[in-house]
Amino acid sequence: MELVGSDGVGAEVPRKETVEELFRALESLLLAYALRFTRDRAVAEELVQESFLKLHSHYDSVLEPRRWLYRTVHNLALNHQRSAHRQVPLQGGGGAGGSEGEGSASAAGPELSDPRPLPDEQIARWEGIGLVRLSLGTLDERSRQLVQLKFHEDLSYKEISARTGLTVGHVGYLLHHALKAMAVELARIGVVK
Repeated sequence: MELVGSDGVGAEVPRKETVEELFRALESLLLAYALRFTRDRAVAEELVQESFLKLHSHYDSVLEPRRWLYRTVHNLALNHQRSAHRQVPLQGGGGAGGSEGEGSASAAGPELSDPRPLPDEQIARWEGIGLVRLSLGTLDERSRQLVQLKFHEDLSYKEISARTGLTVGHVGYLLHHALKAMAVELARIGVVK
């Protein structure tokens, strides 16, 4: 399918990958991702298979199938962990009332959420950092230096004042305007609203 852009030139619309193409491209990556949660290959394989089956049944309504697959595997893995932790094994000698270990669920079992971002979230973060660096490049040299001292070296306004010879009030004024200029630039390129 070809669309005509505002410049009158035809632009090819990217074709949506089929479920089979996605399976060939992502099966091993999703399996490795699921293994991070389950640490059991058989369970990880089941989760990946289930995610592809769900994609197949919802394929027409899914706009970003790759992202959707990662999110689905993530959610299925967390659901699996939750249900596995609900099954309490019977052990002898649990003490009076079986209250041994009560209130210490975090010490008894693994964490149910992975603090690491999903791959697509990490890519979006890297893109955002790159765009912030580009907006930093639009500032004059003195403003860039002040932003560097404040946010990279984590200096107070007083410490920046001592290092640059500017008054504390002037440091605050210049930083305010530098950050405002960066925000305008980031809004212009669509990073923030």
